[in-house]
Amino acid sequence: MTGEETKSRLTKKELRKIWMRWGFTHLSSMSYEKLQAHAWAYAYIPFVEKYYKNDPEKKRALLVRHSQFYNTEPQTGQLINGIVTSMEEEIALGHDVPEEMPVTIKTTLMGPIAGIGDSIIQGIIIPILLSIAMGIAEGGNAIGPLFYICAYGIIGPLISYLAFTNGYKLGVNAIDTIVGENAKRITDAFNVLGIMVVGGLSASMIVLNTPLKIPMGSKSRALQEVLDGIFPHLLPLAMVLLAWWLISSKQMTATKVILILTAITTVGVLIGLF
Repeated sequence: MTGEETKSRLTKKELRKIWMRWGFTHLSSMSYEKLQAHAWAYAYIPFVEKYYKNDPEKKRALLVRHSQFYNTEPQTGQLINGIVTSMEEEIALGHDVPEEMPVTIKTTLMGPIAGIGDSIIQGIIIPILLSIAMGIAEGGNAIGPLFYICAYGIIGPLISYLAFTNGYKLGVNAIDTIVGENAKRITDAFNVLGIMVVGGLSASMIVLNTPLKIPMGSKSRALQEVLDGIFPHLLPLAMVLLAWWLISSKQMTATKVILILTAITTVGVLIGLF
């Protein structure tokens, strides 16, 4: 038997090492040229030590090809890591898989996965957890922020691990369900759900009222009651739409938008508008 034939497949422990290295270091070393590539190459050090320990050239070649520019959503992006691990294992075992295929897979999938992942993580999971945490924290309860830290600390790695293991099991077959129209439909569905979640949070968590009164003959009526009768939570909605307009149309950063909203509310309170 040749040396290639006697090589064993990756154990569960070795797979967990690859998952953990990427999962907990993906943003620890970044540059505009490489972004997340440094962590990817770092994740495959246990792999090259297993398969190419006595072959420095192959070890160098693998680490070099996985040091190229890479950027995707970190948790769901572990699906790509799992697929590539499966491909690299086939290459190391001497099977008929070209060495450029893992790089091609990374380049092909990092965009669609980023779209799906951002819709799930940023658009659904984080807003839901924050809304629960803010509800608990209302009134000064310290359990609120602790809940968010613990909940996301469990859910994030769980999504990451499940994505990695399923990507490894599916191998290159996972591409058929991720790219093209399938990816667009999945992304659109999660985007719609994310918009619904954010809209619900805006109505329930943002508080903005006006103490102004409007004269009605010899009496007066609170302007807030009139607005609520026409469109409940109209003022919070107006602030949300203003923030959205500043970000989408004026291309402002989130920091600038926060400062503008703070200035508006401060002036409004001082002159008695809010």
